[in-house]
Order: sequence, then structure tokens, then C-alpha cells
Amino acid sequence: MDNVKLLQKINNQKDELFKEINKNVIGQREVVENIFIALLCRGHILLEGVPGLGKTLIIKTIAKSLNLDFSRIQFTPDLMPSDIIGTEIISQDTATGSREFKFIKGPVFSNIILADEINRTPPKTQAALLEAMEETNVTIGGVSHSLDKPFFVLATQNPIEQEGTYPLPEAQLDRFMFNIIINYPSFNEEKDIVKMNTNIHDEKVESILSKEDIIAFQQLVLNVPVADDVIKYAVNFSSNTRPGSDINKLTQKYIEWGAGPRASSFLILAAKAKSVLKGSPTPSIDDVKAAINPVLRHRIILNFNAEAEGIKVDDILEELVKELDA
Repeated sequence: MDNVKLLQKINNQKDELFKEINKNVIGQREVVENIFIALLCRGHILLEGVPGLGKTLIIKTIAKSLNLDFSRIQFTPDLMPSDIIGTEIISQDTATGSREFKFIKGPVFSNIILADEINRTPPKTQAALLEAMEETNVTIGGVSHSLDKPFFVLATQNPIEQEGTYPLPEAQLDRFMFNIIINYPSFNEEKDIVKMNTNIHDEKVESILSKEDIIAFQQLVLNVPVADDVIKYAVNFSSNTRPGSDINKLTQKYIEWGAGPRASSFLILAAKAKSVLKGSPTPSIDDVKAAINPVLRHRIILNFNAEAEGIKVDDILEELVKELDA
């Protein structure tokens, strides 16, 4: 199928997909769209929010609507790397009596992985999942095992200030394409949520897209052309978050460490996916701007000045957009 037909197909099916998701998920349209965009870009997502906001429900519902294999890994302080990637056991042939090592696959061998409360487990176990995300395979006993495609990790994280958490190091955070913050629902949305949760709710979520569809759409996103001025804007914005002698005063005053080149690449990929979902043949600078907060908010480290003045990363990003547009 050529790119034009693929573009038409994804735009014909996206509304149907979101309609199915809305059977179980009330509100959170921007969150759902960003998750779908990351999937189209072969990226991974870090979802952050206090307990009870439906992070797990959103992910499970999306998996059903996409007809993908789904695994949930509940991260706890005693979780081991082998509980994620699998382990080798000694297997004996009952006929011959011979013994050999047999690999038992862990829950990471699935299409969509829900890493629930990833900051509740120690760094060694966190690293096992993050390595699989980076390499798309795992190695046990010197043998490499490929992960199924598409492979998509959605890790949830409760606020760091809560007790019993292990913050992800910045280098590991950088492997996530998006950091999405889930906020409390509006008053009317919460009323609808209460009605749904306190009554019989048996609407079945239908599968809209297959594995083959998603892989084809991922290839379509990679093939979308991008104008040089759009790439220049993305690179320029990432560069403006890095403290240095020629950078603006805002960055110098509040940012300790800025975003790396991976942020620029993710900005362009996200812009490509956004243009595809709009039916546009190429992304605009506005598509890049729409992806700035989820792509960069976990890649910037603020300094003491920002903390002392109560300034958040999103505030800095919004001001940098205004400065770049001035």
C-alpha cells in the first residue's frame, strides 16, 4: 500500500479508534493522542500522576483497541530482573534423560508493556527493562532473543516526593520519548467517571487496528518529508535549553542541564506523526511546538534558582517558545 493510501487509512480509522477508547476512558483526549503518537514513532512513554487517575485503565484500553498482546509488570521493591526478561531453567527429556537449558520468556515479550510504578523498584531492575527498550532484544546465557514488534513500553510513575520511590536517573529518563502528566479530571468528567464506576458497565472495546496496520503506519511516519526550517526550529529550541555563553538569560538563570540531540529527533518524529493524524503531507513548526512539553519536560534539570522561586519546567518551556518566536 502506498503512502497516500496509508495516510487516508489512518485518518479514516483514528476517530473510530478514539471512540472505542472513550468507552472506558472519560476525558484525557490529549493524553490518549500523545500515547498513540509515541506508538507511531516507535517511542516509549513515561506517565506521571498521583494514584487513582486511570493511568492503568488508559493503557489497558488502548491495548485492547489495537489488538496487541499486553503484559502488566507491577514494579515492587523485591522485583528481580529475571521477573521481567525471563530466566533459564534445566529441562530434562523424559524419553532420553538428557538435560538442557530452556529459556522461559518473561512478561517483556509482548507488544505493549505496562511498567506499573516503575519508580517503586531498585535501579538494577529498572535497568533490565530500559535495556530491553533500547536494544529491542534481551540476552540470556549468551543467546539473544528478539522482542516482538511493535514493542511499546508505557511506564507509570507516582510523584517522586511520595515515600518508597527510586527516582529514574536522567540518562534513563532520556530513553522515554514523552513524559506525560495526567491531571485531575474536570468536575463534569469526574461525575461521568463516578457514574461509570458505580453502575453496570459492560461495553466491550473492539479492536480497530492490527499489528500489521501499526507497523505500516510507523513506516509511514518515517517516510514523511520535513522542511529544513522545521528541523532548524526543533534543533534551535533544544539548543536554547543548554546553558552556555551565547544562550538567553532565562536558560542561564534557571537551567542546570539542557536537552540533548535525542530531544530534537523526538520533536521532529512527533511533529511527523501529528501531521499524519491531521492528514497533512508534511509537518509545520506548530506541530513541533505542540510536542515541546511532553518531549522536553523530563530532559531539563532546573537549578536552585528555579526551585527557590517555584518555577516549573513547563513554565520555562513556554517562555522559551515566546522568546524564540519574538
